[in-house]
Amino acid sequence: MKRSSIKDIAKMAGVSVATVSYVLNRKEGQRISEETQKKILEIAETINYTPNKIAKSLKTSKTKLLGLIVADISNEFYSHIARNLENKALKLGYTLIIGSSDENADKFKKLTELFSQQQVDGMIVAPVAGSEKTLENLINIKYPIVTIDRYLKGVAIPGITIDNQEIAESTTSLLLNKDFDKIIYIGYETELPHLLDRQHGFEKAVRSSKKTVETQYLLVRLENIVHEVHSQLENMLGKKPENTALYFSSNKLAVAGLSYIVKNNIKVPEQISVLAFDETDAYQLFPSEISYIQQPIEEMAEEAIKLLDRQINDYTETGKKIRLSAKFVNKQSVKE
Repeated sequence: MKRSSIKDIAKMAGVSVATVSYVLNRKEGQRISEETQKKILEIAETINYTPNKIAKSLKTSKTKLLGLIVADISNEFYSHIARNLENKALKLGYTLIIGSSDENADKFKKLTELFSQQQVDGMIVAPVAGSEKTLENLINIKYPIVTIDRYLKGVAIPGITIDNQEIAESTTSLLLNKDFDKIIYIGYETELPHLLDRQHGFEKAVRSSKKTVETQYLLVRLENIVHEVHSQLENMLGKKPENTALYFSSNKLAVAGLSYIVKNNIKVPEQISVLAFDETDAYQLFPSEISYIQQPIEEMAEEAIKLLDRQINDYTETGKKIRLSAKFVNKQSVKE
């Protein structure tokens, strides 16, 4: 079916194409009678006319579309970021298109190519391990791009992140001051700097502490997280742990660990204390309220949209990172 155009409207209304364009785009300064304006609008509605956004974008060089690539849209942290980014983008007149890389560098690359082919004005991305070349290619063509939550070393892209090392260090110190016999750090086998920053903050707090406490590390791959966490916790904890703390470096790891705790009827915080990065609705299903580190998601979204909007309208080569502060939300899962 042939798409209706302003030429069709002009012919039906008996006016020029320029007159139709002025009316539909609500431009001021033209002496067009109310009767003519009404006639044009009624015809446009009758033939279900919609503006050709692609043609319009060729004239303005802007589509008012933004791309967002998250690591895992099923993770509540990223779904909350996406919702906040969408709201912030709409206020500036942008529409957000969302893709999930699933921590896969090839999929990440394909999504960046898809978005750029769709003439997306700019992208906000949570980069995955191994995506350095993809990002560098975008830098080379001066494509507006901003990272959120994560960053990659050696890749000069502006972005928004939190001070992961600082909050990890301060919350680990809190656990060290509780005089636990054992503290277990549960993290990932990864090269992603933001996750390594969390581990480094944990390690720094342990090194700086005058407390004598056994520390262990449970590091898992991205595949089969639940199985790996369960099997390693069984070796490290057994089924009757005492005076032990678990430090989870993500909410996904925390949910896997909490399912082990429930399965083995381990009491929190009487036998074991729990602290985790990021919140999730799944915590509400657990008998004790989980203590967690809360990232400033709304502020991250606002700063990311503002930063990308600036890059779209006035591109500058900068790798500046905006670091925000997270806060510890103390609930019932850490002993007094």
